[in-house]
Amino acid sequence: MRVLLNGRGGKVGTALAPALEAAGHSLVASLDEADAMIDFTRPDAVVANVLAAIEAGVPVVVGTSGWDHAPVDVAARAAGVPVFHAPNFAIGAVLMMRFAEEAHRVLPAAVIVELHDAAKVDAPSGTAKATAERMGGDVPIHSVRLPGLVAHQEVIFGGPGEVLTIRHDTTSREAFVPGVLLALERVASLPPGLTLGLDSLL
Repeated sequence: MRVLLNGRGGKVGTALAPALEAAGHSLVASLDEADAMIDFTRPDAVVANVLAAIEAGVPVVVGTSGWDHAPVDVAARAAGVPVFHAPNFAIGAVLMMRFAEEAHRVLPAAVIVELHDAAKVDAPSGTAKATAERMGGDVPIHSVRLPGLVAHQEVIFGGPGEVLTIRHDTTSREAFVPGVLLALERVASLPPGLTLGLDSLL
């Protein structure tokens, strides 16, 4: 597949570009050449990037977080173009969110602590917000930004005489590669509009 990778020089993009080529995909320089677009950029750039792809009729996989989904969903539905967004492409992170949702049914007292590199623009992270939504939307989130971190999240549950912690640690951005490759493989077959979450593909 011919892929336009936005954010190729970023922290995720530098890990993703060689992995895409190793998987048999070709990286191209423009939407005119692309069968699909992947975006790992910034919240202030992603919507314009995705709208341009929709206008060109190119399916999109988005890993950027902290942006408004509404205009993209409306435009994608109108144009008949599938757009996929996941707040986290690590398979373990998806399982962490699934387990947290299940645990919350039994242990309702909970907090989310998410930790990322100091350069991460949005706080709370997309993963933390998605986890909170799956748990009912009212779970407090604490964000930590420090040099040396990649992506880490723990969901802490408290009950009488016990504490349960569900934690996922991304130690390398290579953890995102399998999820991105899966989304890229499936995006063209998704319905028009926005599909959210890697969980929907597993």
